[in-house]
Amino acid sequence: MSTASEAEKSAVNGIRTALGIGGVLALIVGILILVWPGKTAAVVTAIIAIYAIAAGLVYAGLGIFSKTKGGWARVGHILLGVLFIIAGVVALFNLTASTAWLALFIGILVGIMWIVEGIVALSTLGDAASKGWSIFFAILSIIAGIIVLFSPVWGTLVLWWILGISLIVLGIINIVRAFTFKGDL
Repeated sequence: MSTASEAEKSAVNGIRTALGIGGVLALIVGILILVWPGKTAAVVTAIIAIYAIAAGLVYAGLGIFSKTKGGWARVGHILLGVLFIIAGVVALFNLTASTAWLALFIGILVGIMWIVEGIVALSTLGDAASKGWSIFFAILSIIAGIIVLFSPVWGTLVLWWILGISLIVLGIINIVRAFTFKGDL
């Protein structure tokens, strides 16, 4: 077997492995979201809190140990680090409340983004190839954004369920792709 053939086979196996692992992880997370939506959301919140603590330590370390930054930059890094650490610790000790606040924040953010996206679609109507579809999209986006803004937690819950379903479907598809991938490299 030639070296090029071995390299190609190795690349195909690597792609198949990546597709399979990614598919299994997506499937597991999707199932967890649908079976235990609140607990899974709390785990996501905890991961974000742990990230905030780690980022805070990095920022504080940059401020404390940096030899090249000026005084205000060092103080700013230290203050930012302390704020990140405090936010992460508070979130971990109040995980249920932090999860609810995160859901509320995401719901409001998505609502605003959908309204803005609808307005942008209307503002670019002159450049649209299909004005009918652009108007339909804009109206749907604005209405969905308003609905989510009036009930951001409900909107986030629906989006969370859609995410879970999507992850299950995409996970299954990637697992199938992992077993059927032949690789035309």
